[in-house]
Order: sequence, then C-alpha cells, then structure tokens
Amino acid sequence: QVHLVESGGGSVQSGGTLRLSCAASGYTSSTYSSSCMAWFRQAPGKGREGVADIDTAGRTTYTDSVKGRFTISRDNAKNTLFLQMNSLKPEDTAMYYCAARRVIDSGWIYWGQGTQVTVDS
Repeated sequence: QVHLVESGGGSVQSGGTLRLSCAASGYTSSTYSSSCMAWFRQAPGKGREGVADIDTAGRTTYTDSVKGRFTISRDNAKNTLFLQMNSLKPEDTAMYYCAARRVIDSGWIYWGQGTQVTVDS
C-alpha cells in the first residue's frame, strides 16, 4: 500500500520561501521511479488546483501562476518529491497535497493528507 506524507508547510511573509517534501512509502525504488508525481493545492472556498507535476523522465509542467517561482523535483533514491517555493505571494496560501500515479493510470491514484502553507501580506 502506497502512502504519501507531506511536510515543510508553515507561515511565511510575502516574498518568503518554503520547501515542501513528500515522502513515499510502499514503493520499491524501481516502482517509485516509474511513477508520475505531482503537487496540488486547495485554497479555502476553492477547488483543488494542479500546481506542478514531474514524469518518470524528469520532465516538468507548472501552472502559469507559479512558473518562475516554484520548482518541482524528485529524489528517486529516497522516494521523495519536493516543491521549492520562492517569492511566495498571499494567493499561494492553500493546503498543498502531493499525488502519485503509474504511467498507465488515467488519474491520480494516491494522495497525501496535505501540508498547510500560509503567506502573510
């Protein structure tokens, strides 16, 4: 059974930085590296939004609002996903979730419980 556990959230001032981590268990090293990973977020009163994703080859995509500020990366040796968040804005305030799927899956199968990010103006 795959489990995803996020950490690294907190409260920062506008312009600050945070680094989120997502530790995955239940994978072997080969199955984790063959999984696509992503970060989502959900602000109060809003729907869940995809923030960034990374495929098995390390290719990344970002939602427009975070391009140039956020960087997604993965350490397959440690089964860990990261989200480096720089130049944070109040509108980045949300619960951040990591998600995983196999390449053959059409949707995101595994989800963490989330870590809260709050950016004060």
